This record gives sequence, structure tokens and C-alpha cells, in this order.
Amino acid sequence: MEQARATQTERSPQPQAPAPVTARDWDERVDRATAKLPERAQRMVRWLREPARFPVRLVAAILLMLGGIFSILPVLGLWMLPLGLALLAQDVPGLKVPMEKSARWIERQWRRWRGR
Repeated sequence: MEQARATQTERSPQPQAPAPVTARDWDERVDRATAKLPERAQRMVRWLREPARFPVRLVAAILLMLGGIFSILPVLGLWMLPLGLALLAQDVPGLKVPMEKSARWIERQWRRWRGR
């Protein structure tokens, strides 16, 4: 009986630790999200992600984050803060991993809330 239990526990798969999150994961997530947009929006996002567009991205990111801070006003909202951070992450590699971790956490919470 003991031997059967020992064999059974050896065969049961151990839960593996998730793979480490990298900046490349965030870039791939942005690429997948961009692919779901209409063609015109895809072109706009590709244009905005070009390295030469750094000044445009920086200004847009700052404005979006400021708009997120003033979320009590109409039209402005908290949705602007993560979008500004996502734009800023394009140029600040240190933000990509926290953004990816946040996105994964939100997905887990969403699945849990939806009961999947």
C-alpha cells in the first residue's frame, strides 16, 4: 500500500513556476493588441511606435497621465493613466516588465471574476 502511494505521488505533476516576465513579453502583447485594431488604427500605432517618434510619444504619455490624475472631470478618466504608462514603456525599458505583470494580474482577476 505504501509503495502504491509513493508511486502515485511521483507520477503526479508538480505545478511549475511561471516563466519569468520579460520586456519582450510586453512588446508581444502590444503587437497582439495592435493586430486586433482596425487597419487605420494599426497604422497609427505602428507610426507612433517608430523610434523617431519619441517626442510625440513623450508628450502624449505625459498628457494622458495628467488626464488620468484629473479623472474626476468629465471625459478624463483613470483609463488614461495606464495608456500613458504604456506609451512611456515604449521608451523606458524598466516599465515594460511591471506593465506586463500588471496586465497578467488584470487578466487573472478578470477570469476569476467572470468565473472561468
